[in-house]
Order: sequence, then structure tokens, then C-alpha cells
Amino acid sequence: MNTATDTLLQEPPTRYSTVAPPDAAITGRIHHIRGQKVMLDRDLAELYGVEVKRLKEQVRRNIARFPEDFMLELTLEEDHALRSHFATLKQGEHAKYAPFAFTEHGILMLANVLRSEQAIAMSIHIIRVFARMREVLLSSSDVVAKLKELEGRLSGHDEEIQALFDHLTELVSPAEQHRKPIGFKPGEA
Repeated sequence: MNTATDTLLQEPPTRYSTVAPPDAAITGRIHHIRGQKVMLDRDLAELYGVEVKRLKEQVRRNIARFPEDFMLELTLEEDHALRSHFATLKQGEHAKYAPFAFTEHGILMLANVLRSEQAIAMSIHIIRVFARMREVLLSSSDVVAKLKELEGRLSGHDEEIQALFDHLTELVSPAEQHRKPIGFKPGEA
């Protein structure tokens, strides 16, 4: 075959191909801070394939897109507590600046701000992980509610069941009453 035909038969190269990390790799990076589930800027930068510095730069340039319910700026104390809790502080790595923590909505907005295909693909994957987590939480709360309902129904039966056991025990092994022996006794006339 000639080279002109070979180039025509080849598919155009894809601009981006990524393998999404397993859900556990994402859920392990979701933290509960100030009553919200968030992901830290350093984790998102790694997943999106950008430097933390560039990620923060884009956020600051588009700060109007990140209201308080989309992004939190952690205090250095909160960051230190997270690092010591998860033992992620490596030798020589000390945070100069407070990290950003992004909620589910902030993660989606961040992908729009970064505008890279990898950021978009990863944010879609992360949002799906958040959705699956929500489904699990909702289904487990339904199970907990049903268990509490059953517990309420059965708690009144405890006394009735105990009374039944007491009556059954009496029937199986009746208490012996002291009786006067029947029959002839020598010496009595």
C-alpha cells in the first residue's frame, strides 16, 4: 500500500484519553468539612492534570463563579488538621497558602474554568461518584427508618413474650406443692 492510502485509513488521533480512577480513589479524597462534602484543590489538581498553582490562579481569576456554597477557603489550622489526620504531610511539604475545598457544584464549575478535556472528563466522573454516594446514603436512611419502625412495634411485645415464657415454664415444670402423704402409716390407728 502507499503512504497516501495509509494516512487516509488511519483514524484521527484522539486529543485525550483517560482511564477514570476507581470510585474508591475518589471517595477517599472526599472530606467532610464545615458540614459539607468537599474535595481539596491539591487532589483535584492531581486528577485534572494541572498544578495546584494554576488551578488556584484560574479560580481567583473567576472568583465570581465560586460562591461560598461552591468553594471554601480553609484555614491553615484546618489544613494542618486534615494532613495530620490522614498523615499526608511529606517531608519538605508545608502549605504556604490556605487550600481551597470545592463542593460538588464547585467541582463542576472548576472544570468549566479550567477548560481542559481531562478536567471535564474527571469532573463528570467525580460528579457521578457523588451521585452514587447520595443514592447509597438515601437507601441506607430508608433501611434505618424501617428498622426504627420495627423496633417501635416490637418493644411493646417484650413484656407479653416474657409473660408467655413464664406461663410455659410453669406448665413444663410445675412447682411442687407440699402434700400430706397418702397411704397407711404404721403406728397410726
